Amino acid sequence: MASKARVSICLSFIVLSLFVSSLTLISASEEEAKEFVLTLDSTNFTEVVGKSSFIVVEFYAPWCGHCKNLAPEYEKAAALLSSHDPPVILAKVDANEEINKELASEYDIKGFPTLKLIRDGGKDVQEYKGPREAEGIVEYLKSQAGPASAEIKSVEDAGNLIDDKKIIVVGLFPEFSGEAYENFSTVAKKLRSDYDFGHTLDAKLLPRGSAVSGPIIRLFKPFDELFVDFEDFHVDTLEKFLEEASVPLVTVFNKDPSNHPFVIKFFNTLNAKVMLFVNFDSDISDSYKSTIHDAAQQYKGKGVSFLIGDVEASQGAFQYFGLKEDMVPLIIIQTNDNQKYLKPNIEHPDHIAPWLKEYMDGNVKPYKKSEPIPEVNNEPVKIIVADTLEDLLNSGKNVLLEFYAPWCGHCKNLAPILDEVAVFFQNDPDVVIAKIDATANDLPADTFDVKGYPTMYFKSSSGELKQYDGGRTKEDIIEFLQQNQDKSAQKEEKPTKDESTKDEL
Repeated sequence: MASKARVSICLSFIVLSLFVSSLTLISASEEEAKEFVLTLDSTNFTEVVGKSSFIVVEFYAPWCGHCKNLAPEYEKAAALLSSHDPPVILAKVDANEEINKELASEYDIKGFPTLKLIRDGGKDVQEYKGPREAEGIVEYLKSQAGPASAEIKSVEDAGNLIDDKKIIVVGLFPEFSGEAYENFSTVAKKLRSDYDFGHTLDAKLLPRGSAVSGPIIRLFKPFDELFVDFEDFHVDTLEKFLEEASVPLVTVFNKDPSNHPFVIKFFNTLNAKVMLFVNFDSDISDSYKSTIHDAAQQYKGKGVSFLIGDVEASQGAFQYFGLKEDMVPLIIIQTNDNQKYLKPNIEHPDHIAPWLKEYMDGNVKPYKKSEPIPEVNNEPVKIIVADTLEDLLNSGKNVLLEFYAPWCGHCKNLAPILDEVAVFFQNDPDVVIAKIDATANDLPADTFDVKGYPTMYFKSSSGELKQYDGGRTKEDIIEFLQQNQDKSAQKEEKPTKDESTKDEL
């Protein structure tokens, strides 16, 4: 279960980063010279965090494009929040620096940028799940800096809290004491980064609440049945209820930023993810929406979640999954073992239900994203794609494989060095230096743990696989290969003098 969660979270981060990056970000002014974002590293992190009741820390990498997009928005938000009472501190850590890698591991950083909400001197750590533009960051963090749950004392309080575009969790109690209230408060503190919480003594202050008596939880949401009540105040049960009730039957992804929190929850679920992409402006889009809603209702509670995405807003998803617009309308299913299933060019909405049944019955073959196999591959560093990766790993060679991204500056710096290494070993038939574009090809997640670029793995001819974490000079890499390559094949080809003599006798 833990490995599934890790895959889901990584998937969530990668896809959502691509989704959100397709939207227009507010350009930050560069006129202000003063930096309001604190720079932390392993030498001062513990001291600063230990003295802070509430601090937000961004873990980033200098080569990360999404980090670069976030930087001016984060700085602008830090400037605005510096005057908040009490001030909200925003900080950053370069997780790519060697001295900070242990710190990044401690905070379970699997992708960039990752923001953490840290309270009580480091005792309480939560994931940041808010907007990534300055004004949204400010509003989200102001709500996070206050009490975990806001008391509703008037109709005006209720109106200010209960937003028809967000999920709001309200506890109604006869008094603010007792086991039910204490458990509600515990869940509010634990999940405050996911939901807005409120509590009240008067049901009449709540929308459609006059006939309600407490203790009860009323969850307001901008989709499906709009609100749902719940009366079990056991902490684990309440958490599970919030998790399940706060995900739409069908998540909608378009250019409306208010949908982003639900898209995030969709990709964070451990369920298989069924995604239908259509052109929302087409005459038949309503029929597709109705059909996928019926399918979601049919498979509710069976381990699958559903999303419908507008092709215009989903370019990031297409890039991630290796899809093309001429495949639309299409369905792609992503499972937690990193398998993908694809049905492109759906001719009619009625074709969706039969294909989903085939998938549920196990009769659909997985789809693998792969670049075309190169027709010519005669450069020193061999080009590998998803469709040739298995052959390389089973070749019986000593293989050094680089996972890279075309936009990665460190990868570009490493490229000529790997060329020199490959030339050094060009007369050794047992050594292969290769590279694969990790953004354009599916990788076996159970074999390779690629969290950043470049990442290199070495597999010996005898099958030993390990990540290369040595220096990145030509000499470092050559020395590593010479020390780790298997040379048994060469020994068999050249028998010793004693062995030759025995054969002759």
